Amino acid sequence: MFRWRLPQAVCVLSVCVCLLLAYEDDIEVNYADTYYNEITEGDTPEPTPSSSPCSSPDLTKWDKIFSMLENSQMRENMLLQYADDIIKVEMGSLRGEMLRFVAQYGGSCGVAVETAGRRMALQLEGRLRETLERHKLGAQTSAAAAGNSVGNSNNLEPMLHQLLSAARAQASRLTKLETSCFSSPEAGMGMNTKTGFQLPEGGRAGHQEQEVTSREVALDGVLAALQQTRVELEEVLRSSRQRYLPAGCEMALLFPMRSRRIYTSVTPDVPLSISFFTVCMWVKPTTVANKTVLFSYGNRRNPYEIQLLLGQTSALFTIGGEAHLVEARGAVTPGEWNHLCGAWSSKQGLASLWAGGKKVASTPGVAEGHTLPDGGSLQLGQERNGCCPQSPSSGTGMTGFEGGFDPKLAFAGKMTGVNMWDRVLSEEEISQLALQKGKGCEQRGNMVAWGVTEMVPHGGAQFIY
Repeated sequence: MFRWRLPQAVCVLSVCVCLLLAYEDDIEVNYADTYYNEITEGDTPEPTPSSSPCSSPDLTKWDKIFSMLENSQMRENMLLQYADDIIKVEMGSLRGEMLRFVAQYGGSCGVAVETAGRRMALQLEGRLRETLERHKLGAQTSAAAAGNSVGNSNNLEPMLHQLLSAARAQASRLTKLETSCFSSPEAGMGMNTKTGFQLPEGGRAGHQEQEVTSREVALDGVLAALQQTRVELEEVLRSSRQRYLPAGCEMALLFPMRSRRIYTSVTPDVPLSISFFTVCMWVKPTTVANKTVLFSYGNRRNPYEIQLLLGQTSALFTIGGEAHLVEARGAVTPGEWNHLCGAWSSKQGLASLWAGGKKVASTPGVAEGHTLPDGGSLQLGQERNGCCPQSPSSGTGMTGFEGGFDPKLAFAGKMTGVNMWDRVLSEEEISQLALQKGKGCEQRGNMVAWGVTEMVPHGGAQFIY
């Protein structure tokens, strides 16, 4: 049986070997498939060397321009992105630092600023109150024996009251600023003052920024108001030093009331035997009667040689008596400084009256050819007359002090810049003397010079500085 199966086994083995060899041949055939674009050895071209191994086709100028634009735009985008990143980082860091600074020091800085401003307002109010009390005391002292006294602070007192009110308003404003901005506990803790809830981080930052802006605006307003108050105070102090005197004058004569005892005697520097003269002065009358004497010169024979007078609504100027009268209506305003001048020439007999630097009246034929006599008396604020009893000591008919003056003619107010020349001043000279803010008091007369000629106040008249 073994012999019978051996040939079968050999046959099967040979068949397997044959199949194996046939399968290997099929695989080699499948892997040997050719491609359509394959280059055979016979068709391989010979390589030829080139002049530039990385050569590219020639580009037109438009291609080059587009290429440059693309490159520049790319670089610009890169730089912008880089700068944007840097700015975002730095601004975020700076914002965080500012918010931390405001949260840490905002309250203390605000309280310090408010305290300093409030202290300034209190000092200002104290200074103003002290100045006002001092001026009130001076006014009461100067009018201790008078019922209708002219105070030294008639115009100054209302202005000081206004400044005192302004100072109090500033103090009130600072208090409101403290209440609304600096003393709010919710502002430092990030609380919403309307709802009372805790604000988120972003809302807290916005709230703090809004508070910083409001504080800056409020402080700018306070600073501007304080600067304005300082300017007003400097103006008040400057005016207080000059007592509201015009034309650069440093002193004035005060006639506190209308009285026959109150006047000022003047001793001229040279005799008044003249045929030409000009007399000028600044006056601030408190009240004006039908006839109020400012300047008067006369002797026993004629007490009315020179008179510069005020009426209810006019200024009057006479030479040699009331028969020679020059009058200008509406030339003087009571309660204000008024500049008056009277000029006379014997040769032409021309008398002129000036008010505020302008000629307001002129009359020819006034005492033409007349010469003023020497040896008379010159007074400010009163006139001597021959109406009254004779002096018992002299018996010469010269009026005495007690009976020589009429209280109805007395001047009440202030007077400064009284000067007299032995010539007729020009229009330009008089206009310069009448400048309110000028230096008219520095131009002194050669017969009567303000601040140089002897002037003696009587009966309560006094010099004020």
